[in-house]
Amino acid sequence: MKKTGFFAEFKKFIMRGNVIDLAVGVIIGGAFQAIVNSLVNDLISPLLGLIGGTDFTKYAITLKEAVVDKATGEVTSEAVMLNYGAFITAVINFLIMAFIIFLLVKTINKISDLGKKKEEEAPAAPTTKVCPFCKSEIAIDAVKCAHCTSDVE
Repeated sequence: MKKTGFFAEFKKFIMRGNVIDLAVGVIIGGAFQAIVNSLVNDLISPLLGLIGGTDFTKYAITLKEAVVDKATGEVTSEAVMLNYGAFITAVINFLIMAFIIFLLVKTINKISDLGKKKEEEAPAAPTTKVCPFCKSEIAIDAVKCAHCTSDVE
């Protein structure tokens, strides 16, 4: 008996090659993101800190201060922070990741082009011919020369 229904459709969908390829791509992308985050946080941000003297991750705006009970010292309300420095770091991460992926795709395309032989373009079929009597240029399918009125083969 052939399986039909929702779960059979789902199994057919999930076992298709492009879904598995996508899953592998997402997993590799996640691992690649860790590398890019390390590149930004451990190499690029400190270099930008040397140039600008700043660390983007520390930039934040306090929207609401934390409330502390003076008697017990207990925090009754947490501070609300707008961490725009973390956003700047995320944008830098994205730009670096996009640039590296661009370089990878460009390199892969260049390598795949090396494997292909360049196809030579066939010369275009002529659209004109020369009249054997007056040597004027006439249309290829002409049977009479427009210049000397001779019959042309």
